[in-house]
This record gives sequence, C-alpha cells and structure tokens, in this order.
Amino acid sequence: MSEKSKIEWTDASWNPVRGCTKISPGCTNCYAATFAERFRGVPGHPYEQGFDLKLVPEKLEEPLKWKTPKMIFVNSMSDLFHDGIDDSYIKQVCQVMKSADWHTFQVLTKRSERMRDLLTTTHREFAALPHIWWGVSVENRRFGLPRVEHLRAIPATVRWLSVEPLLEDLGSLLLDGISWVVVGGESGHRARPMKKEWVLSIRDQCQAAGVPFFFKQWGGVRKHKTGRELDGRTYDDFPISVRGKYL
Repeated sequence: MSEKSKIEWTDASWNPVRGCTKISPGCTNCYAATFAERFRGVPGHPYEQGFDLKLVPEKLEEPLKWKTPKMIFVNSMSDLFHDGIDDSYIKQVCQVMKSADWHTFQVLTKRSERMRDLLTTTHREFAALPHIWWGVSVENRRFGLPRVEHLRAIPATVRWLSVEPLLEDLGSLLLDGISWVVVGGESGHRARPMKKEWVLSIRDQCQAAGVPFFFKQWGGVRKHKTGRELDGRTYDDFPISVRGKYL
C-alpha cells in the first residue's frame, strides 16, 4: 500500500489483500472501510470495488523491493485470516515475510481462531519467526479476550495486542506470553468514548507484568487535539527484537 504510514507504531503498510467484512463491535466504525467506500465506482482506482474483499497478488513481492529495514503493518486495509482468503494465498504472504527477514512484520487479526489453527498446523513453520509479530485486536471482553487466548496458543516469538478501539474496561488481563500491548481510542465523527481508568488499568497491568506498553491516541472527533499523552507523558515502548533494534 505505502512505503510510509501515519500509524504511530509502524513505518509502512503492505496490502496484498484489500477489503474485509465486519464481524464484531470493533469493526463498527472501521476507518479502512470508510476510506475505501469513498472510491467505490471510480474507474481504475485501487478501491473501485469499495471494501469488497480482493486479493492483490501483484503486491506480494513489494516488501522484497524495500531494501531499508522497516516495521511493516500487514494488511492495514484487510485481515489476512478472512475466511474468503485461501490457505494457499495466506502461505504465499507468509513466505514473503519469511524471505524478507530484514523487515519486522506486524500482523493483526480479529479472526484469531483461524490464525491459531493455521499457525499450529499447516503454516507452523512461520509461527516462531522472530521478525514476524502475530497480534489480535481486543475491543471488549466478549469478543476481544477470547482472541488473546487463541493468540497464546500459537508458538510465536512475539505476540501482541492491539487494544483499539478500547470500548470498555477489560478487567484482569492474562499477559503471560504477550510481548507488546498497544492501546488507543476510536477516532472519527462517530467515535465512541474511551475512559481514562480503562487505559490506566491496562497500563498498570503491563507495567506489573513487564510488558511494553504503547499508547497510540485518545481519539475522538478531533484526535489531533486530544493527542497521545497519558498522565503527562507519552508511552512509546516496543518489544526488543532479536536484533536489538526496537526498545
């Protein structure tokens, strides 16, 4: 998609798949769907089909052409483990990530059961590669917390949580085996509110467990005004990679 990204916790995005379908409350105000649907019907535009699911095989080898090491968000405009994507295509994406080992790939899904099933069976060879970070979205207790357990079942080197949009107090989190937690509020005109005490609870649990904590944003209608500070400071922690690049 782009060699540069405005997302605070990554350098670039890569989209060998475009489009998705909504499956949980975290998807309600999906930024990717809103963006893509603006271009539905525009001839020749990458999102001429709006947010309909579409494989983009011509994008597969893109990271191999980026010679400078980057953190790359995989499928910022889709979900690699969508049920409309064949196992064989997911394996092609994983093979590119395996080959381009000078990069760090950040994979994020809401379809954690399928990710678990593949990475513990037919795609297991990719699970423990230290430059591929496998993550799940966690928006609330009902949908988000079961995904954490699916993630913990994967024999990964780096497991991470994207707690965004945070829609309620998550209570006690089991952080054993989790390498990184990102928290953020929803942004946009229909943004749902996020309470400070919910964020502080996660921060404090991460600190107690020794898990790096990254606070992305408060969100809201004007996220540039609400900013990223939590109790007077920013939190920009990353897991330490095997190359010692990220702190």
